[in-house]
Amino acid sequence: MSKVPLTARGAEQLREELKRLKTEERPRVVNAIAEARAHGDLRENAEYHAAKEQQGLIEARIRDIETKLANAQVIDVTEIDANGRVVFGSTVHLVDVENGESMRYQIVGEDESDIKDGLISIASPIARALIGKEEGDTAEVVTPSGRRTYEIERVEYV
Repeated sequence: MSKVPLTARGAEQLREELKRLKTEERPRVVNAIAEARAHGDLRENAEYHAAKEQQGLIEARIRDIETKLANAQVIDVTEIDANGRVVFGSTVHLVDVENGESMRYQIVGEDESDIKDGLISIASPIARALIGKEEGDTAEVVTPSGRRTYEIERVEYV
């Protein structure tokens, strides 16, 4: 499997989730299974089946996070010197050329993206259009609502 880019903040969030799953969620569901077993016949015990299903989901998420962390290429944005170019991890301030609307996005890994927080995936059309460009350049992006042109106002590495 090839390396997957991840910001330092994103890697830390995954580590925290992994720790929580292993130290809080896993023991909680194991106790729930033990308690449900104590109620007798497991074939008709809905609590037992629900707890076992929850355990499966938790174990799958643990494996998923461990795999992602093992294959991650963690990039510390603050150590990047890209000479004003848009790269993975950079924060880009844009202006929509058509309507003058300003926006700010940070280009992050797929698992970190959250458009409401201004975090866009490196695989998104807008990120792909921005990569390699610099302040003053324009980027044309094909969106579901049509073609959009953005001017890059500022690039930060924070």
